[in-house]
Amino acid sequence: MTATTTASRTPAAPSSPPPLRRPRRGGAGGGLLTALTWILALGFFFPVAWMAMTAFKQENQASSDPPTWFFSPTLDQFRAVIGESGSYVANSAIATGVSTVLVLLLGIPAAYALSIRPVEKVSDVLFFFISTKMLPVVAVIVPIYVIAGQLKVLDNIWTLVVLYTAMNLPIAVWMMRSFFQEIPAEVLEAAAVDGAGLMKTLRSVLIPMVAPGIAATALICVIFAWNEFFFALNLTASRAATVPIFIVSTMTSEGLFLARLCAAALLASLPVILAGWIAQKQLVRGLSMGAIK
Repeated sequence: MTATTTASRTPAAPSSPPPLRRPRRGGAGGGLLTALTWILALGFFFPVAWMAMTAFKQENQASSDPPTWFFSPTLDQFRAVIGESGSYVANSAIATGVSTVLVLLLGIPAAYALSIRPVEKVSDVLFFFISTKMLPVVAVIVPIYVIAGQLKVLDNIWTLVVLYTAMNLPIAVWMMRSFFQEIPAEVLEAAAVDGAGLMKTLRSVLIPMVAPGIAATALICVIFAWNEFFFALNLTASRAATVPIFIVSTMTSEGLFLARLCAAALLASLPVILAGWIAQKQLVRGLSMGAIK
């Protein structure tokens, strides 16, 4: 009798993963792309650098041909601009700050209602919000001017506050809605189990979680309101004129004004630059929310 023995097979050892290969360097192509990137970046930055340099010149040096590259810096243009722009800066600060606060007060509940607690026909509501940004401003300035004249609120800073709020509210609702949609449903369920009501959930749970997105939205509203020119030009005269109107007023038909204009533009851009620099971490986090699933 022949006994057949079956040899026990040992399981094969798992194959080791292939070694990771270092990415190849771009070589000449990568260096060329880097050089082109630097050239484009410097090309975009050059007008800003030229404006900053011109602001420290005298008027005859700013308008010289060929340009004056070597000069003794002076603060005369900044002194003149600061001495004349006080009321304009105050008006811009009021219009920008109050309108941004109103946008957040109105936009956060609206974004919550359109994302976490969606209303009926939410797509129609969202389309209505964004459709208001499709209408050219020049098409509505005449009726706005007539209404403001009838109400006797021309050259009034609170007219600009209302208009800036209406101008920034649609884009703010759209942005904050995308931030609210990234909140897990389990968070809301846990808040409901703990007995938190709507306002407490919104104030203590949701807003801290989307704070970077709110900061990004607020900064964008500040930029839009601070730089707005068309409404301020047509609806204000002297009492409610803002910083963009002051910059335009530095240009004259007679005499030299280029250095003073550059100084005014540089000072006008500093608040937005400082706000962006201070809130850059929140801005990056807010604008990148939802980018990676």
